[in-house]
Amino acid sequence: MEPSDSPSTGDGLNPAQQAVLDQLGASADQRPEFPDDLRHHLRSAIETAVEPHLDSLPAGEDLFVHKHRLAQVHGCEAKFLADESEDFEWRVPTARGTIVHKAVELAVNWRREVEPPTLIDEALARYETDSGSLGHWLRGCGETSRAELRSEALDAFTKYLECWPPLKPAWRPVTESRLRVELCGGRLILAGKVDLTLGSARGRQAGKVIVDLKTGGSLPIHREDLRFYALVETLRIGVPPRLLASYYLDQAHFVPEAVTEDTLMAAVARLSDGVGRLVGLLYGDQTPSRIPGPPCRWCPAFDMCDEGQAHRAEFDDSD
Repeated sequence: MEPSDSPSTGDGLNPAQQAVLDQLGASADQRPEFPDDLRHHLRSAIETAVEPHLDSLPAGEDLFVHKHRLAQVHGCEAKFLADESEDFEWRVPTARGTIVHKAVELAVNWRREVEPPTLIDEALARYETDSGSLGHWLRGCGETSRAELRSEALDAFTKYLECWPPLKPAWRPVTESRLRVELCGGRLILAGKVDLTLGSARGRQAGKVIVDLKTGGSLPIHREDLRFYALVETLRIGVPPRLLASYYLDQAHFVPEAVTEDTLMAAVARLSDGVGRLVGLLYGDQTPSRIPGPPCRWCPAFDMCDEGQAHRAEFDDSD
């Protein structure tokens, strides 16, 4: 976002919207330049670290890594394995984000007044006629679940409109942007889908901002998720994003992090460790760790986990 493209408080922005602009805006001298061989250096560092682990993959197998899988394997490994064995099912909490992101996308080029109920209904209608898995779920979920989804999506989208300035086309806003990189001859695939991106690189000068829109509270893993996106983006085009940000809609709270080479190397180390864990758990004889905590309540293996049950009983007693 160029400063000349950014509206001021004279454009009728409320304090929360102005705060977003203050965080996102950057002058030319605030846009760092990175070496032109950075992505080759990062690729080499990853491939050198993970090749020994990938040699343990069965013939013809590759390893697919996204932010959720990486986060899980760095938590309770027993829960990770239990979740891996479960088929994915759409539910209201997982569908809500997709509907909100579609509404944000529509709002960028909406030629009439942006009314949250109208855009949420339009987003729902688009997916209901889609042949994908979400469309199939929407057509069969029942009126109660659909009404709950509409209510929650409308709440989140309304908060977004209250907290964010209107996104100008000149800022190059993109929602649900897919990223993908293949390493080690295609045996390691890194992929992700970013909530919102703004701006773009200019030569070797960073300019893109990657944003995750969140409901609920802040968690350390949110920063790690964004660093993973930054790593994949750098491997893909050779220039890192300028800024990473989690934006918490319930609090109207912006948590930014500037991207540096150290940031990217930390993401490389976490990824390399995660690949070793994934291969050992999925294809080796590695015994999964058990780390009890709040996620125990959603774990498919809870009924068979002594540690999780003990933690939950202690938590209930403390309440």
